[in-house]
Amino acid sequence: MRLSPALLLLLPACRDKAAATDSAAPADDALVHTTEDRTPCAERTAARDVFWGDLHVHAAMSFDAANYGSTLTPAQVFGFAQGASVVLPGDRTVSMDRPLDFMSLTEHGDFLGEVAHCTTPGALGYDADICSAYQGGDPDSALDFGVLLASEDPTRLPELCGEDGAQCDAAATERWQALQDAAEAAYDRSADCSFTPLIGYEYTNTRGVSNLHRNIIFRNHRVPDRPITTFEAPTPLALWQQLSAACPGGDDACDVLSLPHNSNLSNGHLFYPDYEDGDSAEVAALRHRMEPVVEIMQHKGESECRTDLGLSDERCGFEKLRPADDPICDDDETGTGGMRLWGCVHRLDFARNVLAEGLSEAARLGVNPYRLGVIGSTDTHNGTPGLVRSVDFPGHVGIVDDTPEERLGDGVVTHDTLINNPGGLAAVWAVENSRDAIFEAIRRRETYATSGPRIRLRTFAGRGLSDDFCSRADLGAGEGEEGVPMGGVISGGDGPLRIAVEALADEGTVLYPGVGLERVQVIKVWRSADGSLHDAVYDVATGDPGSLDPATCDASGGADRLCTVWEDPDFDPDVPALWYTRVLEVPTCRWSTRECLALDETDRPAVCSDGSVPATVQQRAWSSPVWWDG
Repeated sequence: MRLSPALLLLLPACRDKAAATDSAAPADDALVHTTEDRTPCAERTAARDVFWGDLHVHAAMSFDAANYGSTLTPAQVFGFAQGASVVLPGDRTVSMDRPLDFMSLTEHGDFLGEVAHCTTPGALGYDADICSAYQGGDPDSALDFGVLLASEDPTRLPELCGEDGAQCDAAATERWQALQDAAEAAYDRSADCSFTPLIGYEYTNTRGVSNLHRNIIFRNHRVPDRPITTFEAPTPLALWQQLSAACPGGDDACDVLSLPHNSNLSNGHLFYPDYEDGDSAEVAALRHRMEPVVEIMQHKGESECRTDLGLSDERCGFEKLRPADDPICDDDETGTGGMRLWGCVHRLDFARNVLAEGLSEAARLGVNPYRLGVIGSTDTHNGTPGLVRSVDFPGHVGIVDDTPEERLGDGVVTHDTLINNPGGLAAVWAVENSRDAIFEAIRRRETYATSGPRIRLRTFAGRGLSDDFCSRADLGAGEGEEGVPMGGVISGGDGPLRIAVEALADEGTVLYPGVGLERVQVIKVWRSADGSLHDAVYDVATGDPGSLDPATCDASGGADRLCTVWEDPDFDPDVPALWYTRVLEVPTCRWSTRECLALDETDRPAVCSDGSVPATVQQRAWSSPVWWDG
């Protein structure tokens, strides 16, 4: 592979960045492969425990968030994740009722240097027209930067960066180092292992105004000298290749994962099987290695499924941004404009269809490029990771949604408001709360997503899975000869295919109590002998349906725990298939309904009663799939 001059500048990348962490400690056992020098966690379990995080967070270093009024420093963002209060635009003080276990501050790598120049008096380009508009406080001026990333061959602005781009590169390198320093300062390397900040950034490719974004997450402190962005890597394949070259993995090297998100805004581009004229099987294998999970829930909508795209069920209407009558793309074509809800909706905009496509590609190429686990996150642009509660939701977009009227309005050119939601969370099953353990859990896809609640969800599958799963004291014993956990591939065995699932309701806190669970479902996707793709939804465990007072939003009912071992009645060992679980809470008020009820009746806008958005929702959790390759 030929390396670009820009990439050559990045390859000193994997040198150590912190003197205190310049040697990898040997693993003290086989539970996690340790690549950094740190005190072993006092709490570590082979059966694994669930940890809660947010891997999609923006603050003042992002070109759009800064334009929306964000002033939070990296240290303040990491502090908020651990329980500290912060002040948002509009002089609003917010905090989180439960800290996170891990997070990544994923500032847009694109324009890190340009934002520094536009916000630093005396810097190159500070007085340029694009910076003057940016400094004026109009939230739509972020579009002046964003449109540059819609080109197939994006170039930097010489008035800000110099003719060779070197000045922006230097400023980006300085800010990238500041992000690393803040993450290092926030990392609990003691035996308490109370908080794990993963170093990362967002790759913000918006070719054709469609979403091709990825969050780039590093295993430890060994990272490139600066982010590889759309300017160096204008296609996803170029990104994977350059990241692989800069971060080959190993004890003394940089290691990295790419996490795609918001396929619902991609017009089919994010997961379209385009191999860019390379060897298809090799590209598919590279993608499989680089992208083990997809973010299917965040404040710009849910990307699990949609009812009019071939694979369907009645629960697919949850937190959709685009209306049901939007045009559908032809199967072999993609659209444009999805970032602004323009153009056609493609079947590959939703994860269930993508997972199905992976079965077809595996049959064609011998490798599945879409063996994807799932996570949720917020994509907050307020620097408030994990702030997902529907009660007193303050918005995620600075001055764009800093009042009730704005949150219940249409938003601006670059961001919506009413149709957005508080976002989701990433849950991982890991042996401990350390960088290595969290990273390994994501790589093996032992992850799940929620739409905000901290539902505790565990899933195993296998042909030898026993019926006593729900009565065991240690459910982690479901892994091994009997079965594989979520994210795994079932191999061999005799007998029926069984899925064991346990879901525990979010207890909440004294101030913000949780609600019960209505049902657990298994979603199956398979590829028949003629190549056609199918799905089916099974209700496998149910609680009572609960009750909701629409005048007060008081909800009750549901189960504290739902657990079952379900046997697939149609399992055929010759048919490739996958299964994942979905857990639904009892109905509760949508955040916008709560916002409306908090206003005097005379002040409520029309959207409070015209059905523009649902009045109620069923918050949920989705497991990563398990696969049978046939």
